[in-house]
Amino acid sequence: MAKNIQSLERAAAMLRLLAGGERRLGLSDISSALGLAKGTAHGILRTLQLEGFVEQDAASGRYQLGAELLRLGNSYLDVHELRARALVWTDDLARSSGESVHLGVLHQHGVLIVHHVFRPDDSRQVLEVGAMQPLHSTALGKVLSAYDPVAHSEVMEAERRPFTVRTVTAADDFEAMLDLVRAQGWAADAEETWEGVAAVAAPVHDRRRMPVGAVAVTGAVERVAPGGALRPELIAAVRDCARAVSRDLGAGRF
Repeated sequence: MAKNIQSLERAAAMLRLLAGGERRLGLSDISSALGLAKGTAHGILRTLQLEGFVEQDAASGRYQLGAELLRLGNSYLDVHELRARALVWTDDLARSSGESVHLGVLHQHGVLIVHHVFRPDDSRQVLEVGAMQPLHSTALGKVLSAYDPVAHSEVMEAERRPFTVRTVTAADDFEAMLDLVRAQGWAADAEETWEGVAAVAAPVHDRRRMPVGAVAVTGAVERVAPGGALRPELIAAVRDCARAVSRDLGAGRF
């Protein structure tokens, strides 16, 4: 059984102490409450301060929670709200399209699947919530790369390795593809990541009109793109779903 890392346990205890006690605590208060030597407590506080998780009041020298924790908390809440707002719309999309629906967000240089609605049939399927998909080859990833400046920087700096013979990897070709995604408002993946699988995705925006995720329909290429052409009604349905979720997030009309 793996052992816990003591310094991380102590740092977590400090953050909980600062979150649950008075607004600001001094070094003596913190070291006493946690049973730590002042030198040990000060070292951990300094590290947390450098990372932005703790701030020190210049006048009193007391410590409080930092802005970085607020940013991380808001990030979690944004994803939670996105998924909550998308539940009804993605269910409707899966039912009307007859295919699987994925909701993805940018995470660690890839696409994190935060919600997955199964294809509405009796076939055996695997839940993909928590799975990661590449930015450069999937419909979800292309949408995020086209609309999110952070995703764009990450995908252009990373190695865009080919998964199939259809994967677009050259920088100029990839940029041209993203220009097309922005012009048409949706992205496709026709066997660029997995043989026999196709998808179409559209962006979801928040109240600030910032891209916060993407929604996609995914299925067998012969159903999603029969004869090599995406079904127009699927494109329209995905875009309508993304717009509906965006409206629920306060983005207004697109």
